[in-house]
Amino acid sequence: MRTVVWGTGNLGRAAVRAIQAHPDLELAAVLTSTAGKVGQDAGEMAALEPLGVLLTDDVEAALEAADAVVYTASGDLRPDDAAEDVRRCLAAGAVTVTPSLYAMYDPASAPASLREPLEKACAEGGSALFVSGIDPGWGNDLLPVLVTGLAGTVEQVRCQEIFDYATYDAPEAVRMLVGMGEPMSYEPPMTSPGVPTMVWGGQVRLIARALGLEVEEIRETLLRRPLEDDVTNAMGLFEKGTQGALRFEVQGVVDGEVRIVIEHVTRIAPTCATDWPMPPDGGDGAHKVVIEGRPRIEVNIEATDEGGNRAAGGNATAANRLVNALPWLRAAEPGLYDALDVPLSPAVGKIGRN
Repeated sequence: MRTVVWGTGNLGRAAVRAIQAHPDLELAAVLTSTAGKVGQDAGEMAALEPLGVLLTDDVEAALEAADAVVYTASGDLRPDDAAEDVRRCLAAGAVTVTPSLYAMYDPASAPASLREPLEKACAEGGSALFVSGIDPGWGNDLLPVLVTGLAGTVEQVRCQEIFDYATYDAPEAVRMLVGMGEPMSYEPPMTSPGVPTMVWGGQVRLIARALGLEVEEIRETLLRRPLEDDVTNAMGLFEKGTQGALRFEVQGVVDGEVRIVIEHVTRIAPTCATDWPMPPDGGDGAHKVVIEGRPRIEVNIEATDEGGNRAAGGNATAANRLVNALPWLRAAEPGLYDALDVPLSPAVGKIGRN
């Protein structure tokens, strides 16, 4: 399958590596919106050997050569543009995977104004769409559902991302979207009332649907902590007294009880909010699923990439989940698919590939 990567950030690099390692995929093009990157070899961008595929900004030419697209351009600040880009890929006949359309994590509950143009594009192009999160999506949908199959009784399903943003080289997102290093009076857009539900509510509903439950209400909680000392990292200075840690939950309520929780615990330094959950080994990140019930089950996953970086490891697992779904989507009927539809693909043919 001739596969295009649209976006050259943290997830785009991981997607190029995932495609290069997949025996059924061929990297056809890599699209960038940064003029200074045009002409760079995609392999060098992704920390691989040169691949002979040069970064381009010619969307039309790239889509003409595409059987599939991995759309990794951010939708945080440009959701309408991202949706239109994805619609364009589908209408061109390319099966498409992306983490960028948050409301499409659960297509069944997505707004009709977003879902219907994408459905129409799938029908026109004979294509299929699968959206899964970058945080990573499998940790908030497929994994918790699978782990409940090991339980006798279940009282609550909790998905946690515990992360130190000091290793995440995306200063605009870290400062402006999440609020790290901003005054405590600043309201981070990512945690404004209703935004966490918009982003993660679909995954709560998806888990509930898999368990035969109906969510009657979604609630949000939010805690913030200031830095007690100045902190300096690759993104610059984060001053004492500014936001240093953030903790929030998106809670699915069933029959009056909180049964499904997606929780994020994020810091800009490990010395902030040390009484909040930490990675089990004291590292800079972990993803956890906790099934409260009998027995109580806790699963911890710690992925590293790009020299031991856990932010890169999380990006890689998210990208691999999406990229590995492409052959299945190509064989599926045109339409919209979610994490319960798309099977987790084993690493057939990839053992020993670089």
